[in-house]
Amino acid sequence: MVNRIDATQKAKDLIQDLKSKHGDLMFYQAGGCCEGTQPQCFEKGGFFPRMNDVMIGEVENSEFWVDKDLFEYWKYSHFELDVLDGFGAGGFSLETPLGKTFKINYRLFTEEELAELVPLKLMD
Repeated sequence: MVNRIDATQKAKDLIQDLKSKHGDLMFYQAGGCCEGTQPQCFEKGGFFPRMNDVMIGEVENSEFWVDKDLFEYWKYSHFELDVLDGFGAGGFSLETPLGKTFKINYRLFTEEELAELVPLKLMD
């Protein structure tokens, strides 16, 4: 099976650091205004996905949810979670006080990968 999301080692290291401070985590990537399309990291349960939002997978055992409309736009793309030094579009994400920003790198799936994708989970 082909994962819809993976992470760079730099992102994995930051996630482990955040877990040591905050416990279990989750990610949500919206498609709009306040935070743009920057992925946001929360304590697990600190954000409630909306009806029909999509969990595309897990990163370091942390669910990664995507806004339903954004997912429609990117559903043929592989997500790679990465991290940059500096502040992103907003300040709600747990990495912000550390002077870090999660970001996503995208690439299109190949035809072979599309046939082998891990199933999605939808928010009821």
